Amino acid sequence: MKETILELRNITKVYHNGVVANRDISISFEKGEIHSIVGENGAGKSTLMKIIYGIESPSEGEIIHKGEKVKFRGSMEAIHAGIGMVHQHFMLIPTMSVVENIIVGDEPSNIRGIVDYKEAVKRTRELSEHYHLDVDVLSKIEDLSAGEKQKVEILKTLYRNAEIIILDEPTSVLTPQETETLFEELFKLKEMGHTIIFISHKLNEVKRISDRITVIRSGECKGTFENDEVDLLQLAELIVGRKLLSSYSELKKDVDDKKEILRVEKLYLSNKEKNILENISFSIRSGEILGIAGVQGNGQSELVRAIAGIGPMSSGEISLSGQRIEKLSVKKRRELGLSYIPEDRLGVGVATTAPLCDNIISSYYDRADINGHFFMDRRKISETANNLISKFTIRTNSIYTAVGDLSGGNMQKVVVARESNTDPICMLAEQPTQGIDIGSSEYIRTQLIEMRNRGAAVLLISADLEEVLSLSDRVIVMYNGMISAHLSNLDKISTNDLGLYMLGIRKQTSDELKEALYE
Repeated sequence: MKETILELRNITKVYHNGVVANRDISISFEKGEIHSIVGENGAGKSTLMKIIYGIESPSEGEIIHKGEKVKFRGSMEAIHAGIGMVHQHFMLIPTMSVVENIIVGDEPSNIRGIVDYKEAVKRTRELSEHYHLDVDVLSKIEDLSAGEKQKVEILKTLYRNAEIIILDEPTSVLTPQETETLFEELFKLKEMGHTIIFISHKLNEVKRISDRITVIRSGECKGTFENDEVDLLQLAELIVGRKLLSSYSELKKDVDDKKEILRVEKLYLSNKEKNILENISFSIRSGEILGIAGVQGNGQSELVRAIAGIGPMSSGEISLSGQRIEKLSVKKRRELGLSYIPEDRLGVGVATTAPLCDNIISSYYDRADINGHFFMDRRKISETANNLISKFTIRTNSIYTAVGDLSGGNMQKVVVARESNTDPICMLAEQPTQGIDIGSSEYIRTQLIEMRNRGAAVLLISADLEEVLSLSDRVIVMYNGMISAHLSNLDKISTNDLGLYMLGIRKQTSDELKEALYE
């Protein structure tokens, strides 16, 4: 019989504004298990983890740790009790070394009270070897890969003797190979008796790694299941509370007029040190989704920003329906039919303090039917906003609600609704479902396919390889600022195949790339 190390009993959390984040949640966590918590954005997962980690206090209920009732008054008390948390965004100081990041706040010192750096290196190396988390402790964080940074974050918790480790979206920036390495390391931690609480939107990974899975929906626990009790589709439907598509390919329709819409030729972007983009060439036809896969930082963002007109390029040609656009303004490119869903929805995609109705028309505020002779037509703006809210099922109390008050999924729907409402001939979709829940992701993916079916060309840049493969008609892979592969027949391509190209382990020849370039 397994030992229960942590138990939540009837946890309820009500914030001062009356929002109920958690309602009567009870979950037990066993020693030496990997226990996943899944649910949509806003379901209450993060609040629950903050309660376990001592950042938040429950309004009602009890936390039982090793058989005793506890009440953490901050994360330090949780850490001292053996609970560690690895946040979704790395909490590391790039200019410091691995060892300095691991020991910060808990440095070993000599008899004079001075940090004993030699002892710190010795301890962290022993820790790394003991847990098979091989990383050079003298390296600077800024020189490490995403997978290595993830190891450092885990080592930070183990250095503080964590028996329970909470991992929040730990694979969001990892390649399939790095993810598999992480999973092997987590399995070893489990064998050593550690309990892993795994938070993720990637249900295939949840199924791959979990012993048990707890589903949270609308702040309530919808059950805890042994891994083999639920399949992927059942799990997804438990999370959203409705039936979901089993495949996106069934939504795709043939488009008769397959004319070239977007063409990029010999695009370069250089700084004083290196080529950031080197000889990038491809085209997209109407009624086609071209996916771009690549590890973050290999030039994808710079490429899409150059096409959109908000980022630089050193040389090359960009054509939209046969017209050169690389020297045109953003506004002129939009007038020719280019739309853009940016990766950074908070920084670029929306004005968080402005009302939803203003955000949803901001790309075409000067359109004749909206911008009157003397004043903006508020009646038309309201009509447009209400129609798009209904069409895109955006959850909001009012068209005048500040966009920053919406959930991440609804905020992203505002961006997609706005960009779709320009009737684009070419859509640049950069990380369109990143960090949002299953239901909203399904809807946005469906909208991209509908654009394709209407004859638009869609350039999809995504770190979610399952998304790239399920939506795209063709895929290019970027590595070190160059195209390392150009792939069709995607039903024969796996995420592992993509990962090999993304890591530079596999690369197509120049002849293969040339042959596939303008399929």
